[in-house]
Order: sequence, then structure tokens, then C-alpha cells
Amino acid sequence: MLELYVDGASAGNPGKSGIGIFIKGEGQIVKLSEPIEPTNNHTAEFLALLRGMEEAAKLTTGIVSARSDSKAVVLAVEKEFVKNDVHKEYLQKILSIAKTFDFFFIKWIPDTENRAADALAREAIHRQADVDDGGKR
Repeated sequence: MLELYVDGASAGNPGKSGIGIFIKGEGQIVKLSEPIEPTNNHTAEFLALLRGMEEAAKLTTGIVSARSDSKAVVLAVEKEFVKNDVHKEYLQKILSIAKTFDFFFIKWIPDTENRAADALAREAIHRQADVDDGGKR
């Protein structure tokens, strides 16, 4: 079983944004910290889960247990519904990937249990800021 921890972060609404992905299990440990286009926090959270699902799909077709500190994202996946048109596209891609696993679970966790993914998302924002500042930080 893979445990997939994801987090999205934005410094503004919209603002510099990043995603953090931490995967462990089946002898794997994957840490990804990626800057994304400036957006809001909710969109960053959806993008983090989508990107995490893509990475998990490279590693297994078995059991994936995703964890996010975004109640909105977890609820959208559980209900297979979201109102926001931008998020609908991301949700459909997430659900499509979820169907490729033997079993897929998603669970809301508090921020304190998502520190690894949170740190990776924040690191991505800072790397984006370094690029924007011409590497002067």
C-alpha cells in the first residue's frame, strides 16, 4: 500500500503557489516540491492531489491511501462532485486515475499530520520566489 500525502500552498489569492507530495510505502519514498502557476489555495490543493495521483500511478496499481488537510478536496473526491468549473476538470482527472488502482481511499488529516507535504509545498513557493527575483535570495 502507498500512502500519499499532498498539500498545496499559495502566498496570496492568487499568488505564488506550490505543491508538495510525499509518498511512502512498498519500499518507496518520494518527495516532490513543485512551483505551479500563481493561483489560490483551493486550486493548489486540487493540483497537489492530481499530481500526487499521477506519481502514485507510476508506482502501483494496488492500494493507495491519499491524505490531505483540505476538507474541500477530500469532500469533493468522496462525493465525486464540486461546483467550481475549474476544479471540475481536476476532479474528473483525479477520479479517472483513482479507478486505475485496486483500492483508493482518501482521508482528511489535520495540518499537524501533513507536515512533510506542507513543507514541500512551501519550499516550492520559495523556489518560485527565487526565480521571480532573479535568484537574488
